[in-house]
Amino acid sequence: MFDLIVRGGTLADGRIADIGITGDTIAAVEDLSGAEAGLVIDAAGDLVAPPFVDPHFHLDATLSYGLPRINASGTLLEGIGLWGELKQIVTQDEMIERALAYCDWAVSQGLLAIRSHVDTCDDRLLGVEAMLEVRERVRPYLDLQLVAFPQDGLYRDPTARDNTIRALDMGLDVVGGIPHFERTMADGAASLRELCEIAAARGLMVDIHCDESDDPLSRHIETLVFETQRLGLQGRVAGSHLTSMHSMDNYYVSKLLPLMAEAQVAAISNPLINIVLQGRHDTYPKRRGLTRVREMQAHGITVGWGQDCVLDPWYSLGTADMLDVAFMGMHVAQMTSPEEMARSFDMVTTQNARIMGLDGYGIAPGKTASLVVLDAGNPIEALRLRPARLAVVSKGKVVSRMPREDAGLSLPGRPDTVRRRHTLG
Repeated sequence: MFDLIVRGGTLADGRIADIGITGDTIAAVEDLSGAEAGLVIDAAGDLVAPPFVDPHFHLDATLSYGLPRINASGTLLEGIGLWGELKQIVTQDEMIERALAYCDWAVSQGLLAIRSHVDTCDDRLLGVEAMLEVRERVRPYLDLQLVAFPQDGLYRDPTARDNTIRALDMGLDVVGGIPHFERTMADGAASLRELCEIAAARGLMVDIHCDESDDPLSRHIETLVFETQRLGLQGRVAGSHLTSMHSMDNYYVSKLLPLMAEAQVAAISNPLINIVLQGRHDTYPKRRGLTRVREMQAHGITVGWGQDCVLDPWYSLGTADMLDVAFMGMHVAQMTSPEEMARSFDMVTTQNARIMGLDGYGIAPGKTASLVVLDAGNPIEALRLRPARLAVVSKGKVVSRMPREDAGLSLPGRPDTVRRRHTLG
């Protein structure tokens, strides 16, 4: 007797299986035809996947679009300036309420793990306190990792270093940084050295906003790789954005990528945001700033897609749907072969889970009973449709249900309803 059975779903690898859940754990993935359960979800013909994972977000700023005003230039730097104004007037309660509202959106989309950068360049650390409260409140159904992020530069901001250490002492999970926003390249490199040393001493992971620039000479990823090797942080470090790599000399990149692979430094690309923010100084041809996803994957580097922003000073759109992120990313990266499209789905599930170091992730006996049932037959169809999340299960509990999105038609000689699902071949 199971607490829950998800019956007849198609897994991402094409297998059709029943999933038996007891408590908060997957107990069986097999034919459970004769088994009983307190609740049964009929997933016949539907894709059943592990939950979506977002390894790069800014929960302290989300849903604040238009406050104190709209980003008129659409640039990264104006967004940082706007956020600097907003964080002086926002209240802790407002931050908490917006973050919780976004987490509700996330759950409805099957997004059950988020890594959020939290600005530590505020002597009050209101955002840190707010996000720590949010982490505790969503813990029963959503895994939230918090990054201590000195938004205005570890050294450029006079109190950022001390505040970042205070934030880590308060219980933030990951060490962050932004070396390209320091006053000099030398300061950027020095900030990476110190941040990685802090992480090594505390046994923490590292996630750096790294080279989010159109400048091909912004090469802090090289320093991040070196410090990872020097301090034995392999497998615990991620470089986020890496947009300068879009504009780098190909020869230099041919040297850089093997070093990243050797150091096991992961990469997080944020396609929705960077194709909007990057290239703003270009006329034509206009760069789109997406890092070299396919090339990194060819070297065995773990690469994930991140959401980054939703309705905040940097980005005026967003829905908490990681399939939107993957859909845009595979277009801009020109990942359109069947194998590449399937890999793009993997980037918002298993690859992102690997970057975040999530324990118990996946659909197999003994894993945490978190999954999503989608109105699609396979991962590629899920990317094409970005379909309804028919059921979302978090830690053994059904936390969201959604109806199918069939449309009713009134056309002579045609069916009464239409679905956009379509199996090739």
